[in-house]
Amino acid sequence: MTTDSLLGRAVRLVPLSVDHAEALFPSASDPEVWRWMPRPRPDSLIQMRAMLSQMLVDPARQCFAVQRLADGAVIGSTSLYELELAQGRAEIGATWFDRSCWGGPYNAESKLLLLGHAFDDLGLARVALRTDNLNERSQRAMTRLGLVYEGTLRSHMVRQDGTRRDSLYYSVLADEWPSLRDKLLVRVAAKTIS
Repeated sequence: MTTDSLLGRAVRLVPLSVDHAEALFPSASDPEVWRWMPRPRPDSLIQMRAMLSQMLVDPARQCFAVQRLADGAVIGSTSLYELELAQGRAEIGATWFDRSCWGGPYNAESKLLLLGHAFDDLGLARVALRTDNLNERSQRAMTRLGLVYEGTLRSHMVRQDGTRRDSLYYSVLADEWPSLRDKLLVRVAAKTIS
């Protein structure tokens, strides 16, 4: 499933391709960036290409590379996945950014663009995000973004170290989107250097 680029003030989300592997590999191979990801961290460019290829063949996924507008650098990736148009729902995930971009406008604006695409372009009724119960940084980010905590799926999946992970779910509904969009616009504007 493909879509056009999504343009913001600080980033452009461009349809992901295997050609982005080289640009994404440094951040994806960073153990701290990849710490909470449920899939194995790529150890080589070949593994990176294989991972992207696997993501791209999923018909219920729209994958994007995050390109910083200031210099055109690819600084991360994000996806809509488990996209079910008939049910009007999707999740946002497989999101990571180069550590140098943490705390800037990039994550918030990427979420703003993806949520706008989900609600305004695709007409979805619900978008969810989930995180590891130990990933407090992600939980704080979702709360700051204005997402609603829905609950915890206990012992939901296996972490890379073999331990069991609880997954915390957050969401936003279509009727909540206009208010959340306004908050995200203010947040992104405050973090974007003109």
